[in-house]
Amino acid sequence: MRNYILSDIINNRRNINAKRVNIQEEMDMKSFFNEFKKFIMRGNVMDMAVGVIIGAAFKAIVDSLVNDIISPIIGGVVNVNFSELVWSNGGITIAYGSFVMAIINFVIIGFVLFCIIKIINRAENNISGPKKIAAPTTKKCPYCKSEIPIDATRCPNCTSELDIEK
Repeated sequence: MRNYILSDIINNRRNINAKRVNIQEEMDMKSFFNEFKKFIMRGNVMDMAVGVIIGAAFKAIVDSLVNDIISPIIGGVVNVNFSELVWSNGGITIAYGSFVMAIINFVIIGFVLFCIIKIINRAENNISGPKKIAAPTTKKCPYCKSEIPIDATRCPNCTSELDIEK
């Protein structure tokens, strides 16, 4: 009987400890998800997500442009269908025509992004105006040629007295 009571107490303690672990795990998961929620709702992450989605849509447009317009025009000029350009040897097939089209896609996307960034930079410069050049804060000592504060009356390096410039 005594062994039964002792094993019952040990089992109850195990159940209580297991419940404590489950509660702790739930709290850890809640704090994890709260931290993730804070991270995901920051402005930079949301901006990046929108950029990725727009980039994927833009890629689809460029793919269509290359596959449906540029590739047939180039193929018509040189009498080649790029989708049929393959090299086969012993059961291995390399579709280098598709690779050429991927390179054209890359160049077009890179060029468009370059133009967009150039336009954005130009707009920022027009809004902020010309960059102002800051007034100098240092001057050279005429004796030791070291750089010193502009309002110094004595050089800290060579201890020469300096003429005050007005």
